[in-house]
Amino acid sequence: MKRTRHPRRARQTPDSDLLVRLATGLSQSSNRIEDAWWGGRLATHIDRLLGEKNEEAVIAVLDQLYGTGSRAYDELADMVESCAESRRAESPAGLDVVMFAAPVLAWSRFQIPSGPIPDVQLETLRVQLQAHVLAADARLALADVLFSPDQLPQNYVDTSQLTEKLAKAAVHGRNLKISPDQLGETMSFLSDTRYVIGAVAAARDKPMFRWQEADGDGTEAFRQWAKQGGDALRPLLPACALEFMPVLAFHAAVRDADRASRPWSLRSAVAFLQTVLNQPAAELRAVVAPFHDRQLEEYRVGFTLRNSSEVVHGVVWPLLDHEDENQDTPGQIEATLREAGVPNVLLLDQRFPLEFCDDCGAPLYPNPEGEPVHAELPEEQTEATPRHLH
Repeated sequence: MKRTRHPRRARQTPDSDLLVRLATGLSQSSNRIEDAWWGGRLATHIDRLLGEKNEEAVIAVLDQLYGTGSRAYDELADMVESCAESRRAESPAGLDVVMFAAPVLAWSRFQIPSGPIPDVQLETLRVQLQAHVLAADARLALADVLFSPDQLPQNYVDTSQLTEKLAKAAVHGRNLKISPDQLGETMSFLSDTRYVIGAVAAARDKPMFRWQEADGDGTEAFRQWAKQGGDALRPLLPACALEFMPVLAFHAAVRDADRASRPWSLRSAVAFLQTVLNQPAAELRAVVAPFHDRQLEEYRVGFTLRNSSEVVHGVVWPLLDHEDENQDTPGQIEATLREAGVPNVLLLDQRFPLEFCDDCGAPLYPNPEGEPVHAELPEEQTEATPRHLH
């Protein structure tokens, strides 16, 4: 996933020089034929570097190009993502493959499940994806895991390796079994995202997804997936409030889920606090403030009762991609809170340091006096409740 990078001086190597040249050439191309020439060579070079697990060369060039104002950064980042999440057919008779993700936003007072998907539910998910999301002749592979964000591939090489395994399974229309020992530990949050991950394979120049077909419609495909696929996913996420996201190529799906999870986490916080405090949203107050490291990194929202300064809960709103202080992020946060029924929103414009609790590592949240403090629910409400919203 593309994230804000902090440029640094990188050691030049033949690999990095070639990446810069190819990405720059693609960014300056003036026609599709030239695009294909530069793009093909750039993809081949990236495939080799990922195959050799030489992600450092790719990251160094992304850092070098970031902030230069050149389209070369975006061209390179897009191509790296494409190479990591897809496989092109090696011959006209071969199959193209794309790894996809189906995100689900969830919140619950209890632990949000993740991990292995039972065979019965996995088969039901296959049926719904093939009926509503995939093209008629496409082949499908699903990983037999409901992934948490902590269990997703954490870099381009890991993503490429998972794509390779799913691609081999998709060509044969089989699922991919993943050992639980290979999965990272899932942190417990009140609000989080879960992912179904798979790969779709189709003959070159043939549709992969339902909306590519002549009578297909992306909006209708998503509506049916949210309804029918949602019914298949709900047994895996009991006691959770859910919101279903469109099925997209892996990086696009994760990026969209990251964006959607921010307003979702605020709405979830309001619903949660109404439940555990037995107070209507109108009795809550939200304090919004910017938190900086070397630059603005995130906004944090501290929740109090309307006539109290004690922060009872908090939510982090991280900045993504190219977002910075020039966007009206506080306005977006305030609008989301008001839509959720919180009329009392205090926006602070002072710079807060990016501080965390020394004892438990939790973020510190702003109170109405402009102080970063620990968020603590009243003692009687803390039993069996995860500490923070994600």
